Amino acid sequence: MQRRRFLSLGACALPASLLSTSLVPAAAQAAPIDTMSHGSADGWRTFELTTRVDLAAGRGPANVWLPVAISPSGGYQHALGTHWEAPGASAALRMVHGASGIGVPMLAVAWPEGAARDTRTVTMVNTFTTRDRVVDLSQPPSANAPRESPAALRQYLQPTALQPTDGLVRETAEKITRGKTGDVAKARAIYQWIVENCRREGSVRGCGTGDVRYMLTTGDLAGKCADINALFTALARSVGIPARDAYGVRVATSRRGFNSLGKAGDVTRAQHCRAEFYAAGYGWVPVDPADVRKVALEEVPGGLRLDDVRVRAARAMLFGQWEMNWVAFNHGADITLPGAPGAQDARPNTVPFLMYPNGEVAHARLDSLDPDTFRYRMDAREITA
Repeated sequence: MQRRRFLSLGACALPASLLSTSLVPAAAQAAPIDTMSHGSADGWRTFELTTRVDLAAGRGPANVWLPVAISPSGGYQHALGTHWEAPGASAALRMVHGASGIGVPMLAVAWPEGAARDTRTVTMVNTFTTRDRVVDLSQPPSANAPRESPAALRQYLQPTALQPTDGLVRETAEKITRGKTGDVAKARAIYQWIVENCRREGSVRGCGTGDVRYMLTTGDLAGKCADINALFTALARSVGIPARDAYGVRVATSRRGFNSLGKAGDVTRAQHCRAEFYAAGYGWVPVDPADVRKVALEEVPGGLRLDDVRVRAARAMLFGQWEMNWVAFNHGADITLPGAPGAQDARPNTVPFLMYPNGEVAHARLDSLDPDTFRYRMDAREITA
């Protein structure tokens, strides 16, 4: 492995075989993370996530865009480094700003026109540490709780293309939260309403689309995590509660006893979107109503009722807690893929969120939800001393 070079996310593309870089925010770079201190004794676990893409041979131009681990606010995850190899391509870490200016880091890889090869391959390795996340909402708000900047909170109140905050969305949220006082009580009411009224639909491709307007207009409150948790985010924002989706992938089996809420080894199809809301005196609070419905549908063959003790346990846990057998990639929406053709040729160059590898060969977009045809694989392993 080449010696790591730390550089800014705005750096120009350099030969991919020479590069390795960190996504730890600038504020944290002055005090590098000591990976040796993040052992099981203090709850930290270290993982390595390898993503490999193999594109078909050909002379047309090709692009690949890969999500990468971040160091989000909340202190539950630290990105330790990203390195990659992409022979014959230019590659660089890019920070792209989607809706409301929210930054989304990615590895952008490009093979030029005429670069004929038997295969065009990129292999990227993310290393990161995580620890389980708990916000004790039974305690009164604290002046010492983590604070978010007003500018960032304004970003997480804005609508997105698939998550409007007016019209039926706001009307629904106002009905749900009527009589509730405070952001925690309102967010809890939204969470409970979603658990009661939504359902996980196994036939939905991938993690869903997150089209909140469609869900509420049709009354079809079925989907997967990118649908159900997007509904939480949009409803919360519509009544003035800063909220955000967190897009990532599961990287280990569950230690909390839930067979359906973990995946290790081959995690190519283990993407998962979560949600958070912000409450003064508590900071960012993790929630995951979609995983409650996943337990109900998938924990045992034939499913479980909402009053089953296992579903009730998940329902209590997932308002204020995340088991961190999962890695966060970003919080962004409506993301422009750098180097992708624009709307002038009637093909969109934006994606609603970046949770899967994305790619394009000879100006034809590849199906991110079909890794067998797109030919990519993601493998996760825990690194132990």
